[in-house]
Amino acid sequence: MSSTPSTAVTGFAAWWQAIRRDRKATIGAIILAVFLLVAGVGPWLVGDPDALVGIPLQPPSTSHWLGTTGQGQDVLAQLVAGTRVSLAIGFGVGLTVVLVGALVGVTAGYLGGRVDALLSLLFNVFLVIPGLPLAIVIAAYLPSGPLTLGFVLVVTGWAWNARVVRAQTLAQRKRDFVAAAVVAGESSFRIVTREILPTMTSLLLAQVIGSTVYAIGAQVGLEFLGLGDVSTITWGTNLYWAQNDSALLTGAWWTFAPTGLCVALVGFGLTMLNSGFDEITNPRLQLERAWRAHLRLRGEEPTRSTPVVMDVG
Repeated sequence: MSSTPSTAVTGFAAWWQAIRRDRKATIGAIILAVFLLVAGVGPWLVGDPDALVGIPLQPPSTSHWLGTTGQGQDVLAQLVAGTRVSLAIGFGVGLTVVLVGALVGVTAGYLGGRVDALLSLLFNVFLVIPGLPLAIVIAAYLPSGPLTLGFVLVVTGWAWNARVVRAQTLAQRKRDFVAAAVVAGESSFRIVTREILPTMTSLLLAQVIGSTVYAIGAQVGLEFLGLGDVSTITWGTNLYWAQNDSALLTGAWWTFAPTGLCVALVGFGLTMLNSGFDEITNPRLQLERAWRAHLRLRGEEPTRSTPVVMDVG
């Protein structure tokens, strides 16, 4: 038991070294770290995002680096303030979606029988219903706010993760180490949490990243449609007010372009990080990378075709 903290530290160090060795993961980690830094300390470095500081729809200048909104508020201050709320909702929803999906999926896959049939029916129903229309309907009838929006995204986004985890659990429960744990008399809870779920670490991590991208995009989209609390400053409400102030018609690109760029950059960073994690944890991709490195050491250029290397003598 006493070695658990050191083991966790060693595991984190190994992951960090792997991220540093992979170019995609490094780029994604840097982009994400910049936005997390802005979300953490940025609101204290800019002014009040609700303050009326200038002429409405003033273009970028030395006084206001990203110009002003249709109400005369500083766009940079609103962008920085919205970063914290949007990332908090995105990561919170991403973690919750994967947690709910993993709980339902591993329960259905391990217990089987009627429990599996009932839970499979449940998440298959959610998979059949289109997610965005369902989210719009639910959000329209609930009180507006970030927590409500997060609840809507969790309800509409957990089913796919549950289906994937169930399939993996069905494959893992037939393995020898699970059978050995059952013979040893371990409880179902311990088998699931200590034997089965640790084998899905890379899968669950990829699901968290993918669900976070989904959550940020869906949140911005729903708030852009006016289904969020428009008095709360987020990336979605920034786009909502830009559209409401006819920014496209008046050519006030600075009221929506920075926010759209931030959404795209966060999505790109998370996607690169996910791709890097896949190359780090996928044994097939690791073998392919090692093989390409071996060919380069032999002075041969890797191609898309399967190479054949023969040692003479």
